[in-house]
Amino acid sequence: MTIQRRSNPKAPDANGIEKKIKRGNALRQASAWRGSRVPLLVLLAGLVVCAVAAWLVLASRDAEITETLAGKGELVAPEPRVFSVPCSEDYDNHQRYPGCTPLKCGRAVTDAVVTREEAQMLRRLAERGLSLAGSEGGASILDLHSGALSMGKQFVNIYRYFGEQIGEVFTQEDFQLYSDVRARIQAVVAETFGLDPALMFLTKPTFFSRINSTVAQTQHDEYWHPHIDKVTYGSFDYTSLLYLSDYGSDFGGGRFIFMDASGNRTVEPRTGRVSFFSSGSENLHRVEQVTWGTRFAITVSFTCDPAHAITDPALP
Repeated sequence: MTIQRRSNPKAPDANGIEKKIKRGNALRQASAWRGSRVPLLVLLAGLVVCAVAAWLVLASRDAEITETLAGKGELVAPEPRVFSVPCSEDYDNHQRYPGCTPLKCGRAVTDAVVTREEAQMLRRLAERGLSLAGSEGGASILDLHSGALSMGKQFVNIYRYFGEQIGEVFTQEDFQLYSDVRARIQAVVAETFGLDPALMFLTKPTFFSRINSTVAQTQHDEYWHPHIDKVTYGSFDYTSLLYLSDYGSDFGGGRFIFMDASGNRTVEPRTGRVSFFSSGSENLHRVEQVTWGTRFAITVSFTCDPAHAITDPALP
């Protein structure tokens, strides 16, 4: 007798099992996608917010500038570009010196006083000096007159601190170039403002500056605050800056901004460019924070008061 096997309706079907496995995998994948989609959307939203914030920052920076007095791509030569402004009353609070105290005030820019090659040589001088130390924050100075050099959160006198090593850092030719450039800047300031150059004197502080985007550690690092040189220093009657690096190529930010009631006006640094102005509150100004790279410049200051005069620096 032949026994016939009956199929068990409850027995698992291989094809059915495979289909269930595939369906389960698909459901799990869909669930996983739904789970991962939330953080992904949050990430995308965050990126959008960051992009919008960055655009707003850039837009607000641009909105601060109503006029560019001299762009980095321009060559202001052979004559200075002069912008006259009414003199403030600041000079009435100090003794007046005929032939020097400002009777006409303003600001000017020239690219014809210092060559690009000379500016590059002065930058190398600054780099050698500042390589000896530097601020822990974003702004370091080197003053060849007093010997002041940023070191950490304080200053040292390079001529005392490093002694005879200074002769291996600087040369007589370096100091001669510095003096020659200072004399040319003094001459163009005097000619532009109708002064007797023999009645204006170099004054302190006159120094190299190196600025980068490092977070400020002390008040000395916070170079970006608006200020008036005549109020801050007292002895200043005319201020000049010689730029040793290029805006937009060597660094971002770092533009010099005159803050006028009618809007802000800027000078974009260019290697070899000299920007100069009367030092009273008619020229309230600040420097933008440097956002990347390194900005080098020299501040050269002049007074009408012989009691505040200093001489050109010399190697000890």
